[in-house]
Amino acid sequence: QWQLAESGGGLAQPGGSLRLSCEASGFTLDYVTMGWFRQAPGTERELVSCITSNGGTTHFGWFVQGRFTISRDNAKNMLYLQMNNLRPADTATYYCAAGGPCWSSTGGQPNEYHTWGQGTQVNVSS
Repeated sequence: QWQLAESGGGLAQPGGSLRLSCEASGFTLDYVTMGWFRQAPGTERELVSCITSNGGTTHFGWFVQGRFTISRDNAKNMLYLQMNNLRPADTATYYCAAGGPCWSSTGGQPNEYHTWGQGTQVNVSS
């Protein structure tokens, strides 16, 4: 059974940083494209970033604007999202997801990913 568990969320000040982690279990990340999504209350879930199995292709949402880095350690079955220069608009629940596409130009849609974590809350406020 594929499972994902996010960690690393919390409260950050504007301009601060957080590092999210996602631990996969029940499967190996070696051949799986992974993504980070987020959802704020009253909004649709949106792609933050995705990365192909070997890390060769990544995609970032338009709002990232160079502030976030996605990485993976297949040997540890881990996915990461380093978020710098956080803004209040980044406040949301962040989800790790597996199994969808990651096109360099368009990323992937939430309904294309078949396994999801429970989410970790990120709050950016002074």
